[in-house]
Amino acid sequence: MPITPKTPEVRVPRLIGLMAVDAREAAEKQGVLLAAPDRPDFHLTVVDYVVRQYPLPGAQVPRGAVVTVWFDLGEGEGGGGAGVREPRLPIPPPGGMRRELGEPGNAFELLR
Repeated sequence: MPITPKTPEVRVPRLIGLMAVDAREAAEKQGVLLAAPDRPDFHLTVVDYVVRQYPLPGAQVPRGAVVTVWFDLGEGEGGGGAGVREPRLPIPPPGGMRRELGEPGNAFELLR
């Protein structure tokens, strides 16, 4: 366990992009604690990546303060590529722009 100087305030490390195990190690080195409200088993989490943190990196906080981190949702947890999938149902009617617009013709025909 690294020994940190006993200053009353420390800077919050940048944890975004780190795996859980690395984030815990970086926080411990800096003298802050981590909490993860979306992971009740945070102490067992290893390879999930931190996507958000509060307070922001570089903020000065009292030694031993809690930094809250959130993780990317993994496969089977509601994340993992959610979004609009094609084809959507009900399928749109055929025709596209041809259905919306009249067929092109002589542009000067309307002026007569």
